[in-house]
Amino acid sequence: MRELYIGLMSGTSTDGVDAALVDFGSDTVELIDFVFHPFDAELRAAIQSLSNINNKVSLIEYGSIDCQLGHLFAATANLLIANNRDYINNIKAIGSHGQTVCHHPNGLFPFSLQIGDPNIIAEKTGITTVADFRRRDMACNGQGAPLVPAFHQAIFRHPTLNRCIVNIGGIANITVLPAPKNPDQKVFGFDTGPGNTLMDGWIFRHQNLPFDRNGDWAKTGEIDHLLVGKLKQDAYFRLPPPKSTGKEYFSLSWLENFISGANRPPENIQASLCQLTAISICEAILDYAPMTEGVLICGGGAHNGLLLDMIRKQLACPVASTAYYGINPDHVEAMAFAWLARQTLKGLPGNLTEVTGSEQPRCLGGIYNAKTN
Repeated sequence: MRELYIGLMSGTSTDGVDAALVDFGSDTVELIDFVFHPFDAELRAAIQSLSNINNKVSLIEYGSIDCQLGHLFAATANLLIANNRDYINNIKAIGSHGQTVCHHPNGLFPFSLQIGDPNIIAEKTGITTVADFRRRDMACNGQGAPLVPAFHQAIFRHPTLNRCIVNIGGIANITVLPAPKNPDQKVFGFDTGPGNTLMDGWIFRHQNLPFDRNGDWAKTGEIDHLLVGKLKQDAYFRLPPPKSTGKEYFSLSWLENFISGANRPPENIQASLCQLTAISICEAILDYAPMTEGVLICGGGAHNGLLLDMIRKQLACPVASTAYYGINPDHVEAMAFAWLARQTLKGLPGNLTEVTGSEQPRCLGGIYNAKTN
């Protein structure tokens, strides 16, 4: 029997809304359908401005974008529903991650803020919506991120091989999946540092492009190994897990602290940023998961051929996109939030304490019930 959930996701790359219709009714997780709704340039710029911690933002601007995103998330879900009308009565709930505008897990009052009003999503779709997944984990003294490792465990754990899942969105994170034959080793993970966010920001500044397709621009440059070494000296890379970060930390302002006054070709900096992402991922795996026998890559970074080549050169084990294992790398995170919604409705934990540092496993998110008449 079908047991369907919709997952909605907009990541730190701020490219648009992913929507996945996922069936959990059998022993295997099945993706039924997927749609993507891109942000237009005006909305993307507004989100990025709101996410810039150095900008002053009015409450009216904040509330308006929250409302606008709620309508866009709902419209994307409704498009997915319209494409799959035969299944509409089997859809149990929507899990909406929302759009992160600030992730601040450290400090006196840690918080993580996602917008995209779930009240609007529930109202416009007529489907119960689960949202605000991160803050319950943080209330239990966790980092609130990353949350996808629990889903990675559910679908990618291999019975005999030690695997590592690498999600390369704006920020990169790893999930270490020891084979069940090693019961003394627990699943864990953490944010390794920048994924695509610095590369995306740099190419947008210099070429007005949203991302470096396949790493083609970076390929025209030369890696400045001295610069990469300086960037790697940032304290975040030396922090032990559990840890998480965001693009408000790894921003172009952060980069400018290291390149100010130097006259470097911009394509060389792009190549160096690609290497920074690769080396920070690989060092995290080598330091914390040296027994890894296979690496699976998901997220937008899986499409960057240069980045994957750099990762392969630094690791001895096989490295492949999750597409090789039957799941499009662009679909994994939206599927994860469908799974998290299911966990919430069943009253089950959605976090892993070894990943977020939470004191206890917790059922995550708030439930916004569908219309009753």
